[in-house]
Amino acid sequence: MSPSTPVSALTIAGSDSGGGAGIQADLKAFAAHRVHGLSAITALTAQHTRGVTAVHVPPLDFLRAQIDACFDDFDIHAVKLGMLANAEVIHLVADALEQRRPPQIVIDPVMVATSGAKLLEDSALRAMRERLLPLATLLTPNTPEAELLLGRSISNADDAEDAAAALLDMGAGAVLLKGGHLLEGSRVIDRYFDGVSREEFSHVRLPVDAHGTGCTLASAIAAQLCCGLSLANACEAAIDYVARGLQGGYHPGRSDVMVLDHFGAARPA
Repeated sequence: MSPSTPVSALTIAGSDSGGGAGIQADLKAFAAHRVHGLSAITALTAQHTRGVTAVHVPPLDFLRAQIDACFDDFDIHAVKLGMLANAEVIHLVADALEQRRPPQIVIDPVMVATSGAKLLEDSALRAMRERLLPLATLLTPNTPEAELLLGRSISNADDAEDAAAALLDMGAGAVLLKGGHLLEGSRVIDRYFDGVSREEFSHVRLPVDAHGTGCTLASAIAAQLCCGLSLANACEAAIDYVARGLQGGYHPGRSDVMVLDHFGAARPA
């Protein structure tokens, strides 16, 4: 690898045909951080800013072929996991990561739709707990996802702190519990815990309906890890990146749903 060649990050996630989330958002975030983006697509979605109209899950052997092709040729510094449609996909991805052992694994456990609907069957939820969490350098759930993983409600700041510690006990190396779904006044508080240090990252709550923030945040963290930041600092930098992207966000479709401005987010004020 020459001095001018950027390091590589791999996203294993679903494709968003509307361009605001999933693989498309991940690759934008990687590029904005000058990290070479690789992708293995776990699901193809027909979607726009108003919802998902169809989903196709590729054959398992094709998914494994994508993952192997990336690891066979690139020096992968971090892997970001997003939408994994079912237990079979989760087991395949876990098998591949256990074999390949990338330095950093950031897991965005996509389990709950914006509508609140549960996306994973019980067998897939079990597989995520048992196979993926122990592989995670960092787990980045929102409140509904943390509630599903733990099987209990999170309704206040004390619950959130207890949940972060409980998720760590389930095997994750560190947890960033996102605060967007937990109403704590005029600010959003994201909580980081790695078993030694606790951090709180706070931003003003914006009155927007945004798409792709979770995907972007996890990918930006993976990119920052590729660039050499510590885990806590990578989380802080990525949260700032998403906040800037939201401030410059735009409405690409015919709904009120906004997507992030990656170009503007890449240039701190």
